[in-house]
Amino acid sequence: MNSDPVPSPAIDVRNLQEFFRDAVHEALARQHVGVDDHTEHYVVNVLIMFARSDALFDQTRDGPRLKPLALMLADAADAPSSDQRSRTLQRLGDVSLFVAGFLSHGFARRLVDVDYHIAMGGRAYGTLADCCTHGTRGRALAGVFAELATKFQRLVDALNDVSEMSWR
Repeated sequence: MNSDPVPSPAIDVRNLQEFFRDAVHEALARQHVGVDDHTEHYVVNVLIMFARSDALFDQTRDGPRLKPLALMLADAADAPSSDQRSRTLQRLGDVSLFVAGFLSHGFARRLVDVDYHIAMGGRAYGTLADCCTHGTRGRALAGVFAELATKFQRLVDALNDVSEMSWR
């Protein structure tokens, strides 16, 4: 008798942005998480970006690898400019959000847990919110990053819903 699990049928997605927009919106509603439209749009874009594995993983001589969050934080601290520091912190936050929210099923086999990703991502976004105060774009992003920081855990829970729905 074959005990292999029956593969779930593939979801036919013709427009990834529409799929994630609808899925995130529904998950936020189910989780009773209210976020600004800009923040919701940002989260959808993170999912779209990391739908391509080459955007998530760094290419190394040993193949694609996910850079440890602690090394990303060290890179941000050592960044030669504030712009580079902000980009590195944003990547740290984005990777943390995606991994904790969308790939949490893999934490059972890992040395670090989801709480580590939540703490690192929330702090990265919080630091960005404090730094982005120049210009209209900077102030708009500061609001998004501040909301991502304060609602990070709840957004992770909503993305867990999206992930579970995607794997059904």
